Amino acid sequence: MEQNDSKAVAQQFEDKVRRDLTEFLQKREALDKHVPECPDVEEKWGEIARAYMPDGAREFKDYPVVSLGWVMLIGMAMAYYWDTDWTKHSARKDYYELLRNMRGYDNMDGAVVEDVLGYRDEAAEKITALVAESASRVFSLLNHEHVEPGTEAALGCYIAALHQLYLAGMAMELNALGYHMTALQG
Repeated sequence: MEQNDSKAVAQQFEDKVRRDLTEFLQKREALDKHVPECPDVEEKWGEIARAYMPDGAREFKDYPVVSLGWVMLIGMAMAYYWDTDWTKHSARKDYYELLRNMRGYDNMDGAVVEDVLGYRDEAAEKITALVAESASRVFSLLNHEHVEPGTEAALGCYIAALHQLYLAGMAMELNALGYHMTALQG
């Protein structure tokens, strides 16, 4: 498969993941009909992806749902940082390392959900379950994409999945923080 074909496959897959996650999270009432956006947090994706890829790709083989879900949690944390003090937080370049090093890679869910976002007990369990279910859905989509493992197309689909999970986490947390996008009355 040529590079352009691989890019097209990844883009089509990314669109599929976006639609699926949006519909799923809206049905679960974690997103409004109009999904919130945050260009500041979206701009951080490139540096977060570069930092995350070595750990995420290594863990994907044995723990694919974790590898996918942790990025959604990172998106949630970034939305929280944006809401609290983006002037302070925007200059930071090591968010992935910061979050990972709080409790280690294996416990990043607890670090983000409890330490950063402040969820406890039932609320923490609910968020963690929603992230796990979202990541499981995306893993299923990856499995049904029928791209050959280890190829450029497979890597492109994995990165596309991570990107959409990051954006879904961001949108979900913005929604939880009260950013509800509504049409202007004119």
